[in-house]
Parts: sequence; structure tokens; C-alpha cells
Amino acid sequence: MSNWKQQLTEMMPLLGHRNWIVITDSAYPLQTNPGITTLYAPEDFDTVLSTVNNIVRNAHHVTPHVWLDAEQKALDEALCPGWNGYKESVEGILGGENAPQYLGHEEIIGRLDEMSRLFKVVIVKTSLAIPYTSVFFELDCGYWDAERERAMRSRL
Repeated sequence: MSNWKQQLTEMMPLLGHRNWIVITDSAYPLQTNPGITTLYAPEDFDTVLSTVNNIVRNAHHVTPHVWLDAEQKALDEALCPGWNGYKESVEGILGGENAPQYLGHEEIIGRLDEMSRLFKVVIVKTSLAIPYTSVFFELDCGYWDAERERAMRSRL
């Protein structure tokens, strides 16, 4: 097992609602915020995404909201060689069970920055060299949802 896999697997029981796990391309900066842990994965992006997706989805206590950069909607093979393969791979790995949502890159980074002030963010950096390819897993409670939260709050 690669070191990053072991570290993420060991961290997973500690992660929960409001934590994030992000798989990034090679140009993603190393951040200095103490709330952010950065791991390096030498495997190809597809393997890393598949591994993280499986680790998150097999954790009974969390469920992910998956975010992709909205800038992806303007990219194609002509602008970014390798784009089509990336897109097919991401769609195949993430499947339809929790379709990704799109948000502007700077807005997602702003959310990460804000959340990392109080909650842990784990970044798994890869060697992929295609822009705007980060996949953001925003963790939520796996055994509680917004509807039940509202119902409980209405009883207070």
C-alpha cells in the first residue's frame, strides 16, 4: 500500500462532516495553512481518484458531495490535450450515484480556505498535468441528512 493510501485510510475514521478530501493536478500549490494536510500520490490520476472514491464511499459515517471546477465546461481536447481521457475517466469512476456539481475554481478554493480554518482538509496531489482537474470531496454525515435535521430543529 502506498504511503498516501495508508495515511488516508488511517485518517478516514477521524474525518467527518465538514472535512474535505481533494485530488489535485501537479500544479496545485502546497498550502501553509495548518488545517491542510497534503499527501503525494505517485500513481496515475485515475488510480488515485478511484482509490479515494472507494475509501470515501466505503466509510459508513460520511457521504460525499463531489465538486468539479466549472471551468471544465469550457475545456476540450484542443485546449488541453488529454482532456477527453480525463473526462471519460472521471465520469466512469464517479458514476451516477452522486453526480458531481460544478462551481467556479476560485469559489471552491475560497470554501476550502474558510473550512480549513476550523476543519481538516486533506489534499492528495498527483502528477497530472491538465488544468482545472481537481476533484473535491466535501464530506457530510452519512447517517443524517438535511431533511431530518430540519424535522428535529422544528421540534425545538
